[in-house]
Amino acid sequence: MSARPIVGIATQTLEAVPGKLPPCWIMGQRYVRVLTSIGAVPWLIPLLQGEEATLRLIYESLDALFLTGGVDVDPSQYGEPRHTSCDRSDPARDWTEMTLIRWALADKKPILGVCRGIQIINVACGGSLYQHLAEQYPDSIKHDYFPTAESPARDYLAHSVTVKPTTRLHRSLGEAELLVNSMHHQGIKQLAPGLRASAFAPDGLIEGLESANGHYLVAVQWHPEELAETHQSQRRLFTDFLDAAGAYRSH
Repeated sequence: MSARPIVGIATQTLEAVPGKLPPCWIMGQRYVRVLTSIGAVPWLIPLLQGEEATLRLIYESLDALFLTGGVDVDPSQYGEPRHTSCDRSDPARDWTEMTLIRWALADKKPILGVCRGIQIINVACGGSLYQHLAEQYPDSIKHDYFPTAESPARDYLAHSVTVKPTTRLHRSLGEAELLVNSMHHQGIKQLAPGLRASAFAPDGLIEGLESANGHYLVAVQWHPEELAETHQSQRRLFTDFLDAAGAYRSH
């Protein structure tokens, strides 16, 4: 058995390309490469919606769970009608990730989430989301720096975040304020029970959260995987996560 911790990453649905490709499950390489670079064994998880027994067998082989960026969480998951600016969702991914999150919470298996990851964690724990910050969040700054040929790259430092002292996130980053990239148009509305906010954008939007009971559950709204090679504080998010995964593996 490998001593390297196994980290599960749910994939995302790529829609069918008529006449060329059937539906596919995909995941960005950057997430996989940053985990591999710190010593994890990434395990890409298919979205076998409804196949709970199969998913459970995969889950039992994991030492930790990593929730990545991606499409919008479907608002039906938190009991709201769809806003006109809510983008495409992936019901199979919602089901798969929420199932994995609830199992990991019950087992106190380490969880790290980024961007969509912070949102699906909040929803899985009973919270809700703003479906479109520009229209629903008062005095919102610009958060949706999505890269195009004309606009900034994925590592563009768009705004600052303030990190609360005495939080796990603060201990990991080692900084009370830092600049982050920003590629989202949704955000945390009602924080779920059992979670506590650990970082905030200048407009007050929650940009970090963690478990209130000491379980290793950390999530951020930005994309640290794009900054890990050039910012040691961002890399520490992943190395601390790996340490927690290793501790779980050996417990």
